[in-house]
Amino acid sequence: MKLLIAGLATETNSFSPIPTGRLAFEDSFVSRQATREPANLFSTPQHEWRRMAEERGWEVVESLSAFAQPAGPTIRSTYEGYRDEILADVAKEMPDILLLSMHGAMIAEGYDDCEGDMLTRARAILGPDRVIGLEIDPHNHLTQEMLDAANLIVSYKEYPHVDGHLRARELFNLAADTAAGKIRPVMRDYDCRMIAMYHTTRAPMRGFVDEMQAREGKDGILSLSLSHGFPWGDCARVGTRMLAITDGDADKASAVAREFGERLWSLREQIRADWPDIGGAIDRAVAANATPVVLADFADNAGGGAPADSTFVLRDVLSRGLKDVALGIFWDPVVVRMCQDAGVGAVMQVRLGGKVGEMSGDPIDLTVTVRGVRENMTQKMGEGSMPMGTGVWLEADGVHMVLSDRRTQAFHPMCFTDLGLDLSKMRIVVVKSSQHFHAGFAPIASEVIYIAGPGAITPDYANIPYTKRDPNYWPKVENPFA
Repeated sequence: MKLLIAGLATETNSFSPIPTGRLAFEDSFVSRQATREPANLFSTPQHEWRRMAEERGWEVVESLSAFAQPAGPTIRSTYEGYRDEILADVAKEMPDILLLSMHGAMIAEGYDDCEGDMLTRARAILGPDRVIGLEIDPHNHLTQEMLDAANLIVSYKEYPHVDGHLRARELFNLAADTAAGKIRPVMRDYDCRMIAMYHTTRAPMRGFVDEMQAREGKDGILSLSLSHGFPWGDCARVGTRMLAITDGDADKASAVAREFGERLWSLREQIRADWPDIGGAIDRAVAANATPVVLADFADNAGGGAPADSTFVLRDVLSRGLKDVALGIFWDPVVVRMCQDAGVGAVMQVRLGGKVGEMSGDPIDLTVTVRGVRENMTQKMGEGSMPMGTGVWLEADGVHMVLSDRRTQAFHPMCFTDLGLDLSKMRIVVVKSSQHFHAGFAPIASEVIYIAGPGAITPDYANIPYTKRDPNYWPKVENPFA
């Protein structure tokens, strides 16, 4: 049995001013031997697939693996170049099984559905009898092209995405059984007509995911995935969909997908975001009896395509004269470079943040002390490690800011602590992240509060300015099924 593994992933925010070109990928991860390098979120599946295939004595061929931090649409030539490299390897090797790690919400110039495009072309090369499996992020646009071209699609079940390695094992086993003729997977999806965020760390989504997993492996149900959708991807398919894979029974797949989709619909009021604005969130944190309180600056999450340099929360903290507050990670390579030159202990004037666009807010002028500088930093994310670049810790009269020269979200407390900042001494910790922070920060937090503030991914799902999808979805319409 011959297996070919590859990866091409980024999450596209159609409204982000930041282009995604070759440099964006090279700043994150581009490799032709990903399984010989430390695993990250999107290369972790390839590590699992190689290990599992080699345990069976299979031949493993490794093609390109490329990942870019979420931002605006990918430059056409960049996407086509990476796509064609992978497809050339597929045509050369003609594997029995092709397994791909992609995102599911990648949009490029001229391509609203990069995953569907890649899979369709791969299917044309391999023909109808070879197995194609796809592992994707749940924030995907599950398109009909993807469903038509792949035998199997499995998305992460957890948000934060700490289960990529587990879903990789699930997909591999299903693909192996398909190639061996043990199962005949049939995929069907159900349009939930919803756009929202589904945090699986708490009710009701915790129970929803547990029930999905409890049904798998029984009564011919092979796999269940909830495609959350990525709200800031402007394409016709954006939204939440439920996917069921059964063994040879299309009617059962349709019925189970509908069953879980209708269950999600029944939970919508529990899912509806009702978060405080910046002032309200800080008021709650100041009044808290225990520390540190972790505030999520949801709207400035680099992992959703935001610039990660907005100053809205920082400005409120400074205006109140608060102390023992830590904020990060700000993307500001200019200030990072200045601090590298000045060195630890330097006192200097800096103009922080507010550089990329309107949703960055205005820059803030501060007198700061450089408390820490560290190169080649990384953060834990599930079973993988995410690059952070050079990190800098600045202090301005009890307000502590962590900056990096590589745009990334705050995944783990180590982005602060590896620079020497003791979070146990902070009253408030503000993380520029939507949910991936939760696995690392919740264990140290007295409370976690999500902020409904301004930014590039403001959680106002009813008013995202789509140009390509119809407006018949909740919460824009209270009953899109009417």
